Amino acid sequence: MTETDPDEPTFSAMGESAYLCESRRPLNDADQHRMWALAETVGAWPVVREVVIGVNNILVMLTPDAPPSIVKALREAWLSAGSARAAGKLVTIRVDYGGPDALDLSMLVEATGFSAEELFRRHAAPEYTVSTVGSMPGFGYLSGLDPALATPRREAPRTRIEAGSVIIGGVQSGIMPIAAPSGWHVLGRTDVPLFSPQAESPVLLKPGDRVRFEIRTLK
Repeated sequence: MTETDPDEPTFSAMGESAYLCESRRPLNDADQHRMWALAETVGAWPVVREVVIGVNNILVMLTPDAPPSIVKALREAWLSAGSARAAGKLVTIRVDYGGPDALDLSMLVEATGFSAEELFRRHAAPEYTVSTVGSMPGFGYLSGLDPALATPRREAPRTRIEAGSVIIGGVQSGIMPIAAPSGWHVLGRTDVPLFSPQAESPVLLKPGDRVRFEIRTLK
């Protein structure tokens, strides 16, 4: 393989003690599962301090004594990596679609060409996978969105989206765990807590979990 082979990820130095391994291809579950397998493999190496899983990428953080040949070792590990699917739990999220909480409904209807009801039903139909968790405590990036609902993020992010907002951003969906700024599009809301700081397990979603949206109301 050559460095320009689209099936081989890029390996970029992030300072002196980390490498970012990132897929060259658009977001897809096959590469995500392979990244999980790679993370499991390299995470056991003595020279690896930590592996941070991202969306179709992993950040490999190294110890000071990691050899210069580490990039070659990472490439070889990628070539031999299989496809790992994390043994995640199934989480059902009941959603109130539409109404005053659906701040971007009219825009989504215009962008997709679907009626509001069809848009909601299409959003609730798939089983999603949590690719990774990040950007804010408990926020899961959900793959599996119906491609017909994929919508670019807002050019001007809102300064505040309420916790529990069910959102679409590009080819992914998500749920706001806390009130925060966001450029994703809101189409409903849930009262399921995604982030509970005082709980023994503060975050509900973890990489590899599966998510089903259940329509509670259509407004």
